[in-house]
Amino acid sequence: MKKLWLPLFLLMVMGFHESFAAVKTITGKVTDKADGKGLPGVRVSVPAGKTYTSTDKDGRYSISVATDTESLRFSFIGYKTLTLKIGKSFSLNVVLEQSQQSLNEIVVIGYGEQKKSKLVSSASAPMVLRGRVSGLMAQQDRDTESYAAIAENGFQNPTKKPLSTFSIDVDAASYSNVRRFINNGSLPPKDAVRIEEMINYFDYEYPQPKGNDPVNIVTEIADAPWNTNHKLVQIGLQGKQISTAKLPASNLVFLIDVSGSMNQPNKLPLLVASFKLLTDQLRSEDKVAIVVYAGSSGLVLPSTPGNEKTKIKEALHQLSAGGSTAGGAGIRLAYQVAADHFIKGGNNRVILATDGDFNVGASSDAAMESLIEEKRRSGVFLTVLGYGMGNIKDSKMETLADKGNGNYAYIDNISEARKVLVNEFGGTLFTIAKDVKLQLEFNPDKVQAYRLIGYENRLLQDRDFNDDKKDAGEMGSGHTVTALYEIIPAGIKSSFLDTVDKLKYQANKRPLKGNGSNEMLTVKLRYKTPEGNSSKLITQVVIDQSVPFSHTGNNFRFAAAVAEFGMLLRQSDFKQGASFEQLIGIAENAKGKDKEGYRSEFIKLAKSTRLMAGDLLSSAKK
Repeated sequence: MKKLWLPLFLLMVMGFHESFAAVKTITGKVTDKADGKGLPGVRVSVPAGKTYTSTDKDGRYSISVATDTESLRFSFIGYKTLTLKIGKSFSLNVVLEQSQQSLNEIVVIGYGEQKKSKLVSSASAPMVLRGRVSGLMAQQDRDTESYAAIAENGFQNPTKKPLSTFSIDVDAASYSNVRRFINNGSLPPKDAVRIEEMINYFDYEYPQPKGNDPVNIVTEIADAPWNTNHKLVQIGLQGKQISTAKLPASNLVFLIDVSGSMNQPNKLPLLVASFKLLTDQLRSEDKVAIVVYAGSSGLVLPSTPGNEKTKIKEALHQLSAGGSTAGGAGIRLAYQVAADHFIKGGNNRVILATDGDFNVGASSDAAMESLIEEKRRSGVFLTVLGYGMGNIKDSKMETLADKGNGNYAYIDNISEARKVLVNEFGGTLFTIAKDVKLQLEFNPDKVQAYRLIGYENRLLQDRDFNDDKKDAGEMGSGHTVTALYEIIPAGIKSSFLDTVDKLKYQANKRPLKGNGSNEMLTVKLRYKTPEGNSSKLITQVVIDQSVPFSHTGNNFRFAAAVAEFGMLLRQSDFKQGASFEQLIGIAENAKGKDKEGYRSEFIKLAKSTRLMAGDLLSSAKK
């Protein structure tokens, strides 16, 4: 009997050996040809097979394949797909090159051909740009994109309106959306340009808060670059940075739009790649559920620990688009799932990813606002991620984020997904202060008139500042917020000042005088803790001083350059001496360390716009 078992045992051992020998593991790194940086979310697969994996946040991958596998395929949205031979190597590093082909959004005129899909928007009539855009004339028909109308802030007289009150805004969707238009060969609609969101797209190196408050106020003042007779005041807020290890546990619900309108390469596939990046950031104490909605809504993945990344990614990978858009039903289900797994003292949040095209159910902005306002009282916040082009509902998504105690970002490519969901993970998902409001009081001895640049849809009534029932913006871990005011100093003549005839039938009031101090203005800030209902007050005084613009810090000068760019894009009545040449020079000199390259990208964008716009956005001094 022993003689019989021995050969059987040897055969089993040889079988196991052959089984293990039939598989080998290939490792490597995928980088971007343009900048040499690792590309996260690249799909690494066996051609015509079911074996695949994705690169991590640094672009690295590891995949086990059969020894007879001859090649691997590397595919990534916006990049040329590569299929490479493996050979005998166990390591394969890959460089991917961005695809120069458009995603069927640009209609090219002049060669007798027209692509099937068009980019459309209700923001304006079809726009034809003439200029040096690859020697062609590009047209974009935008019939279904929608943007809230913006009535630009004008100059205010401090004797009549001494207070300026507004909610802070950490959203940055406008910048990435504007970038999308310019990179695709056209100028954005005026109402797509929200200058405060463009400024706040960039990080600023403000000092961290030192006391018990989670927010720090930083101010700077100098001559305005577009009119040296005016002054520019910067109000900077810095949120306390909390390390990822110390962040509270998260209870997240991915609410994903899988309706028919998402069935485009720059929508659902990009969305799935984005959420895979976010999944890589999760810890074992975090939880994730996935809810989808189209013609109806449903739970795709029950609440799952964050360390079960393969399970979460598999659920994401199985998603497909089709049907109409029952947004209201999806939001209700997502909030219910979040409530069922609520973590007391944790980060409870619904992350809505969509093109904003809600057309079934609670579809009106008013109904959606009411629904989101009702749900936010439960302690579940909302983050909105916008995708795609052609029918994006920007105004609706911004409204949902504002009413849901959350933020709104527009994801136009995988690099933007990495910025929002990896580089700014804490700021995007973890609130450190809510209902953050600013109120400035101006000294009429020093200020003839003032103008808040941007924040038009964030303005509050002066009485709202002390009203703790009034909703306002939220700040996340490490977030910075920047606001700019243009000041017409006392004694300066300007066409922007009121020219009203003296009254005939009643006494003409003399201008009010300040207290004779050297203070130009006082900044007041109110905020609540994430769980709190009562606000706390912080104040800071800004002293009048004369500083040349060139002597200010990089933060001040770069923010001014972005504001100048926004005013030119909007063809602002207040652009005065603004020009592309000036703002590009300012930005180049204020680029600073620029670790992630975002400021360098802005400079390239401004240069592209200058070439594309020609005389349309040229300087027009008052």
